[in-house]
Amino acid sequence: MAERILVVDDEKEIADLVELYLKNDGYEVSKCASVAEALDCVAREELSLAVLDVMLPDGSGFSLCQEIRREHLFPIIMLTAKVEDMDKIMGLTLGADDYITKPFNPLELVARVKTQLRRYTRYNLAHPADSRQEFDFAGLTVCRESRKCTLYGRELALTPIEFDILWYLCEHRGRVVPSEELFEAVWKEKYLDSNNTVMAHIARLREKMGEPSRKPKFIKTVWGVGYTIE
Repeated sequence: MAERILVVDDEKEIADLVELYLKNDGYEVSKCASVAEALDCVAREELSLAVLDVMLPDGSGFSLCQEIRREHLFPIIMLTAKVEDMDKIMGLTLGADDYITKPFNPLELVARVKTQLRRYTRYNLAHPADSRQEFDFAGLTVCRESRKCTLYGRELALTPIEFDILWYLCEHRGRVVPSEELFEAVWKEKYLDSNNTVMAHIARLREKMGEPSRKPKFIKTVWGVGYTIE
């Protein structure tokens, strides 16, 4: 069965263009023009990924992203006409997996959709060869086979990217992992200067772990270098 993509944008021309390119690649598409329509669609349909515009007539794409994340872990890509880093960080911190700035090349959007779906599919597959790979220390348990993480017995609802970040830090426990290395290992893309994507996801991870940003117990920031887990 074809994977279904939710496209939320009140600009009909953009929504139609995105739909055309996604359908050409074999995806099914559900289009919505408002937050209310999108939430109704999320409740009714089995979705594989969502593409959300930031500016919507009845609310913000960021708030919509946050609502979706309360119950769903499928990938979310934000469409934004704003280029300020804080907008991008806000979207990623609220649970988005990627963003793309308008105007955009539809082929690039389709490529990013494919990347996120590959990662999400890999996240949901078991890894029999790695069945004994697990980290368990100081109340934090991270299991690669089940892709589950618990903290003091409470399971954390992590997105695929958040799990990959935490797993990579656990694999390299005891040393500082530069932001560039972490980005390239998890996103499989070249790191560019002034890229705040890693910082935004680390902030989201700490929030889910109930960690204070100033003195976190697990994921430590080594300013000017990167991150380490203790």
